[in-house]
Amino acid sequence: MGFFERSSPVSSTALKWLGFVAAVWVQCISGNNYTFSNYSDALKSLMNLTQVELNNLSVAKDVGKAFGLLAGLASDKFPTWLILVIGAVEGLVGYGAQWLVVSEKITLSYWQMCIFLCMGGNSTTWMNTAVLVTCIRNFRKNRGPVSGILKGYVGLSTAIFTDLCAALFYDDAASFLLMLAVVPLGVCVIAAFFLHESPPVATSAEEQEESRYFWVFNIVAVVVAVYLLAYDFIPSPNTVFSQVFVAVLLVLLTSPLGIPVYYFFKNRSGQGTDIEGQVREHLLVKEEKEATESQDKVEKVANEEKTMPVIGEEHTIFEALRTADFWVMFISFLCGVGTGLAVMNNMGQIGLALGYTDVSIFVSLTSIWGFFGRIISGTVSEHFVKKAGTPRPLWNAASQIVMAVGYVLMALAVPGSLYIGSIVVGICYGVRLAITVTVASELFGLKYYGLIYNILILNLPLGSFLFSGLLAGILYDMEATATTGGGNTCVGAHCYRLVFVVMAVACIVGFGLDILLSVRCKAVYDKIFARNRSKKSLSNSRRRSVKD
Repeated sequence: MGFFERSSPVSSTALKWLGFVAAVWVQCISGNNYTFSNYSDALKSLMNLTQVELNNLSVAKDVGKAFGLLAGLASDKFPTWLILVIGAVEGLVGYGAQWLVVSEKITLSYWQMCIFLCMGGNSTTWMNTAVLVTCIRNFRKNRGPVSGILKGYVGLSTAIFTDLCAALFYDDAASFLLMLAVVPLGVCVIAAFFLHESPPVATSAEEQEESRYFWVFNIVAVVVAVYLLAYDFIPSPNTVFSQVFVAVLLVLLTSPLGIPVYYFFKNRSGQGTDIEGQVREHLLVKEEKEATESQDKVEKVANEEKTMPVIGEEHTIFEALRTADFWVMFISFLCGVGTGLAVMNNMGQIGLALGYTDVSIFVSLTSIWGFFGRIISGTVSEHFVKKAGTPRPLWNAASQIVMAVGYVLMALAVPGSLYIGSIVVGICYGVRLAITVTVASELFGLKYYGLIYNILILNLPLGSFLFSGLLAGILYDMEATATTGGGNTCVGAHCYRLVFVVMAVACIVGFGLDILLSVRCKAVYDKIFARNRSKKSLSNSRRRSVKD
């Protein structure tokens, strides 16, 4: 930390943006937990599994997220680089063992495979916790865009891995797993050098400058998503074309480096050329910072006089768990992500049941449209919070209704319903992830955010178990037995019809809970809106007075 403490303000801010670029790279490779459909058929045939057994393997990988509580606890005690390295090494072991099995180099029992799948799933909790907690603390005035961009790239990571495997290894399951084991290790080691906690901005002018840079990140991310989407619709690309695709993709993923480089040279070139302007700006920053610190102290004293903090203030983990708001948010999150995970985990079997021999297009569609759901919801919700004080959970409520409609279409199995369903589930699942993790920080504070975030993430293994392991697995095997006389493969629209109906009902329940949470936390967003407006007004008046 000594280097960062001695750095000038310009270089320190440039390093903070460099850390954010590294965080984006980590997120590009930390969505490997969503790629199970790409190699599930290989595991099913190699280990001669029933659908329930295969679904329980997918649950095992999601159970790994339950141990994310360890990552949450560690994020408050240890530096970011250590959290990243732990996740990378665990992923190397977890996915490395799966690669050895699928490549038929070793043989593991069913329970041993469950352990290694659990390790692979848990590895991502360390990566995601390190990245999300550090970046939200660094850019706390732009939490929506931060969450949307980072969670968006997690969504894209499935498509990135899937398309890279298709381009380089022709969808070979063993090569795909080797890539999942090795690539995250290299990326996390690089990120460990650059991603650190840094002081947040002190003035509204700096906050607006941050927002402009985040728009650049958004644009680059959209270009990457469209590029990946276009590649998915190219029929049978040849080897040369695939290699060019990979090269261009890597260039796009490294292009955000231009932001910290531009910031560094732009501000370095401006130093010393306008002494009077710098003095005015320094006075403005100092006055605005003092005003903000004074307001924070008043709020801190007021909070310390209370026996229990109200929603919107800093909560310990036990204080958060004692609130009804936390459990309303927890259960509504379960309804959205649990049903979404069931679709993603069973996409291979859903596609085969509806007559598709290659389901990689649906995996990529879910991933890419999940990205759009995350990145758009993060930026749009931030805009309406600052401009009108709109409660962020309202966006979750909207996503639940849309997701319910998507499940109804998939239950009806109309022509093209799987394409529509993949897009709808991807968008709505993405909205839920980006919005909920931001809402948690706004309702319960950042001091223990790492642990609160990972308690919410318990919904992933819980939802996977309830909707994928139990609901989808049992009902699928019942339909398979009834139609094939004891076989474990079901073909036809009826295989998942009842599953989709039940999940649509769950989404309607989640909609009601999100509306309830929006009403209960309206005062929090009114306060954020009022504070943002008064801060802008104060900044503008002081800037005019300094110029005069």
